[in-house]
Amino acid sequence: MARTKKSAPVGKRIKRARLDRKVTLDTMANETGLAKEVIKQIESGDKRPSVGTLLQMSRVLQLDSDFLLKDPEDAVEKRAQAYTKRTDQYAYTPLTPGIENQHLKAFRIVVEAGTRHEGVGFQHEGEEFVHVLEGQVEVQVGEHVNVLSAGDSLHFNSGVKHDLRNPGQMNATLIVVVYVP
Repeated sequence: MARTKKSAPVGKRIKRARLDRKVTLDTMANETGLAKEVIKQIESGDKRPSVGTLLQMSRVLQLDSDFLLKDPEDAVEKRAQAYTKRTDQYAYTPLTPGIENQHLKAFRIVVEAGTRHEGVGFQHEGEEFVHVLEGQVEVQVGEHVNVLSAGDSLHFNSGVKHDLRNPGQMNATLIVVVYVP
């Protein structure tokens, strides 16, 4: 059986493992609940799978989930750089210290009233979850502006350019969880 290189994009690793194990698209679809077209898009790299989808696929393919979830070393370095940028330049308080090279990171953020994170315009691979503890913020994802108040949450594809601002009269406190593949 041919061994799939770890550095290949996740879609190619999935397809190679599926073919090596003689798992049909029909079987994969039935076991994951995904449409065959979606599986083809993931395998071709046209669609980025969520963490949950990767876990389902690794189970069907009888792979250690790390094989699909972990990245080559250069991606690890990029994650560490993004983590440093957030914590150094934008006053994010890490809730998960010491995990610069990990995929999942959580932060507590205080956005002062009437301000925005100048020059941030984040855009990175993965997913992001924002939960507002106090105050109100606007999270712009692409061209869409989401207005969030205390108790509201937002989950979005962080590959789309996004920005954060507080147009209100009081400081806003947020919990932000970032997943970077």
